[in-house]
Amino acid sequence: MPWYAWLIIVVAIGSIVGSLMMLRDTASKVELTDEQRRRIQERNAEMDAQDAKDR
Repeated sequence: MPWYAWLIIVVAIGSIVGSLMMLRDTASKVELTDEQRRRIQERNAEMDAQDAKDR
């Protein structure tokens, strides 16, 4: 394989890894209140029950 093909592969992999690292660094954590967490847990339980019923 010629040297420029290896160069393109290295640049592509570097671009992907760099993009993923930048995305990880800029991600912000979502702070939820206890009420929001409770509502999410209830909704998940309802969806799980509905999925189990549909099977």
